[in-house]
Amino acid sequence: MELEWFVWGWLAAVVIVFASAILWLFPRVPERYVHVHVWLLLLPGAAALSGWIGAGAVEVGIWRFDTVTWLAGVYISLLSWAIQRFAIRYLHGDRAYRLYFSLLTWTAFAASLTWAGGDLRLTAICWGLPLIGLVALTGLKKEWGPARFVARQMAAVFGVSWLAVAVVVVWLGAATGEWRLASALSVEHLARLGAWEKAAMNGLLILAAIIPAGQWPFHRWLMESAVTPTPVSAVMHAGLVNAGGLLLWRFSPLFSGTEAHAALFMIAFFSILIGTGISFVHVDYKRQLVASTMAQMGVMLVQCALGAYGAAVVHLVLHGLFKATLFLQSGSVVPRVGRAGYRKAGGSWRGSMVVGAMLGAAFWFAAPGEPARLLSALLLGASAAVAWGRLADFREGRWLGFVVVAALAFISETVRHEFMALFGEGGASVFVPTALFEWMAGMLFAAAALAVSWIANERTSALAIRLYMRLVHLGEPRLAAMETHPHYLASYMKEGMAHE
Repeated sequence: MELEWFVWGWLAAVVIVFASAILWLFPRVPERYVHVHVWLLLLPGAAALSGWIGAGAVEVGIWRFDTVTWLAGVYISLLSWAIQRFAIRYLHGDRAYRLYFSLLTWTAFAASLTWAGGDLRLTAICWGLPLIGLVALTGLKKEWGPARFVARQMAAVFGVSWLAVAVVVVWLGAATGEWRLASALSVEHLARLGAWEKAAMNGLLILAAIIPAGQWPFHRWLMESAVTPTPVSAVMHAGLVNAGGLLLWRFSPLFSGTEAHAALFMIAFFSILIGTGISFVHVDYKRQLVASTMAQMGVMLVQCALGAYGAAVVHLVLHGLFKATLFLQSGSVVPRVGRAGYRKAGGSWRGSMVVGAMLGAAFWFAAPGEPARLLSALLLGASAAVAWGRLADFREGRWLGFVVVAALAFISETVRHEFMALFGEGGASVFVPTALFEWMAGMLFAAAALAVSWIANERTSALAIRLYMRLVHLGEPRLAAMETHPHYLASYMKEGMAHE
């Protein structure tokens, strides 16, 4: 019975891959076939949902389908369907219209394979395939100089990431004599590795994870990825930039020491500060979303650094749904509220701080031993404080709004808890952060929040002005990744005339 679900899942995957190949091989296929292709994307999701309900864990050869793999199949299938449904109208008239759908499907399919691999060599191969798809999608607009430049830059940095994973896989397989992922990462086989070997592998895995996540100092490619069409950006930010959390989760038994986690934490911490700062100073909405992804991926990697690999994978999934929605809705952006809410309430910021502190403290005391719980409590408290301040804008219905926010927080915590129990099955982390390490991480975030608050209130100071200009510079793409509007519009005019 379990093998039957495995076969049905693969048949659904083969059908959708064959359907996308037709779009690639026959670029003049009727447009109505594109609609058929998009609806076929639901087949793998239906098969994965059925496997999740009826099959459980299935292991065949180099493939391993467990609860997490089935759920990932549902998640990727539904997300890909929604994005491509949006692209049917958004990309209509583009020279490479059908090729976009073919590559979007291929990229999503390749990403789903990363969850299903039970072999080290398969994991290394699957790590690079979605990145190739992303580069191909970026370079489809080959007549546009910035798109070609950004595609080349992405190919270069992604190649480094792929090479790092390949080196770790070959090294680990040769050192342990095992190629199955679970066996190679078992305690008895990892005991054969020397301390320097583990440290080197940790460094390579961190490098491989932070590059696609757009973390400092490899954030430039992510800032320049705004040249891609909105559906490509949605796929990128929903399922590819956050793959670093999955990689670290899969190889978490290798990260047994504090040194590697401390290095990962510092890189992610600086990336959070830079990404958040860029999102505050740039006025281009798409660039704000890109910068916020950089910061969010930093939070995900901080969770990994604190040993909360299950929480990082939960973050991966929920961030994907959230960010894909933001990109697809970017055409109807609501202006930001600003700081008026705090001033209208006449000192309501004090109440906001009290509400946030109480909620964060209650959340932390509920399970203080959970990895990264202190960080989650700080983020929850800060979010509650901001939400309470924003509610001050409403003279009537403020308490009703607060009840709604509290209910949503309760629901989100319930969802998080259930996902944690689910994704905890796949991780085998042996790292438990010391209380000192976790408290130091929390204090760094608290100090950063205080510094940002001070700078926000001293906007005319020399320090604030220099910081502002620096963040603007960090968020700007290189000249080769930009083009002036007359040339940009002329290329569209030429393309439009060719279709007439």
